[in-house]
Order: sequence, then C-alpha cells, then structure tokens
Amino acid sequence: MRRLAVVTDNPMMVGAIRAGMCDGRAFQLLGYLDPRRTTAIRIKDTGADVVLVDEANCPDRAMELIRAIKEASEEIAVVFLAMQMEDEMLERAFDAGASSVILKAIHPGALATFLEEALKGNIVHAPSAIRASGEIPETLSTEQLCLTPRELGILRLVAAGAANSEIAQQLWITRQTVKFHLSNIYRKLGVSNRTGACYYAHLNGIMAGVGEDVGLATPAGGPAGSEAALVASAS
Repeated sequence: MRRLAVVTDNPMMVGAIRAGMCDGRAFQLLGYLDPRRTTAIRIKDTGADVVLVDEANCPDRAMELIRAIKEASEEIAVVFLAMQMEDEMLERAFDAGASSVILKAIHPGALATFLEEALKGNIVHAPSAIRASGEIPETLSTEQLCLTPRELGILRLVAAGAANSEIAQQLWITRQTVKFHLSNIYRKLGVSNRTGACYYAHLNGIMAGVGEDVGLATPAGGPAGSEAALVASAS
C-alpha cells in the first residue's frame, strides 16, 4: 500500500480527496499540508511515497514545491492536480519533476483508480497520444454512440469508481450481466478496458447531469466541473 500525502489549502479538495480514498485499498492517506507553510523536508519526513500537489491559486509556488520535493527525495512520486490540461502547464509540471498530472474535475470515486494507473504507467501520456493510439475515438454524443439507458448507467457508475460487484448490487443484476454490458460499452466506445471507458466518460461529459457526480474541485452536491478529466504521465 502506498503512503499518500496531499498538499492543498482548499477545504473542498480535502473533503473530495478523503472521499475518493475512503476504501483504503491502494493508498494510506497520511494527511494534508498547507502549501503556504510546508517545506519539501517536512513532506519527506511524513514518509509519503506519493504526494498530490494542488495547483491552488499559485501554480508557480506549486512548481517550486514539486522541484524541491524531487530534490529532497527522488523516490517520492509527485502528482500535480491541475485545473486545465494545457501543454505549457504539462511541460512545466514534468520539468519540475511531476510524474503525472490529473485534472481536478475528475470524480472523487475514480481518483484512486486513476492515480494508481498513472503511477503504474498505464495511463496515456497526453491527449495527442490518445488520438494517435486509437484508444479514444473522436468525441461522440451518447445518441451517436447508441448506448442503451442501461449501458449509460453502467458507464457512469464505472466512471464514478464502482466495482463490478457494486454495480451489480446497485442495479439488481448479476456480475456476469455487468461484464456483458461492459463488453458492449467497450466496443461502442472503441476502448479496450475499464480505464479507457472511464476516461472517455469524463472526457466527453457523459457524467454531466448525474446528481451525485462531483469533481475534486467542486463542492459536495454542486454541479460537476466542465473540464475534461484528463490524466497525463511524464514516463
């Protein structure tokens, strides 16, 4: 289990990340540090293997902290939480030493999955790489995709971080039926696995309008962010 520390001064981020890490299966959440008061040495002393650094309102300060963390310990993986996935911001974050960048519009329930896959190197590197690989097709509406209401519901649950057993229990169907629907969803989306489907749902706004859908940067119960929930990796 990886030990995770979070650098943010946003109470909403604290609550969203805590909700996203509540199962405790992949990450042990050590705590939160204020970016205005913490130092790289203090972060290293927490014993964290992974550090989430929030862009907050001062990306320059965040970049300086990322660079200092990597100078203090090359063993710590640093993930940058950004509001927008812009090429310039990606380059700055990776140059500073971040191993991955995650948009804060991602659903809290999917955070642990995206973070784990990014740290394993299983997440595509950048939006341009996605198109080149063919893993994510051009943007299509739910009508164009011809997803049935049941498939759309399952896709939304997958993108919210639900496991097959949880989906089956919530929809009163068997896990085998969930797998059957997922295979159809993958085929229609043009993806090969759960991560690709989750990515597609966030990227194309399929989560929009779901009452319980909130991004990391959105207050609980509020509307979901409009940004695409992308993940980029430096490796």
